[in-house]
Amino acid sequence: MNVSLTPELERLVHQKVQTGRYTSASEVVREALRLMEERDRLEAWRKDEIRAQIAAGVASLRAGRGVDGEEAFDRLEAEIDAEEQRSAE
Repeated sequence: MNVSLTPELERLVHQKVQTGRYTSASEVVREALRLMEERDRLEAWRKDEIRAQIAAGVASLRAGRGVDGEEAFDRLEAEIDAEEQRSAE
């Protein structure tokens, strides 16, 4: 297989090899492809999780366990604020 890279990507591959972590350009590309595959799996998992949460929310609404919109947004804002504080630490 022959792969063409932009000059910037070619430099990046050579830099990765020069660090000593990789022994060849092929090894760098294999690692990049493994990481891309892992990212794709993680993205699919996240989508599945979101779909499950939506389904649970719809089921909750159908069962009459809805939450007031303002209350829901207040809770979401509090969760976002807490996450931002954790990230800042």
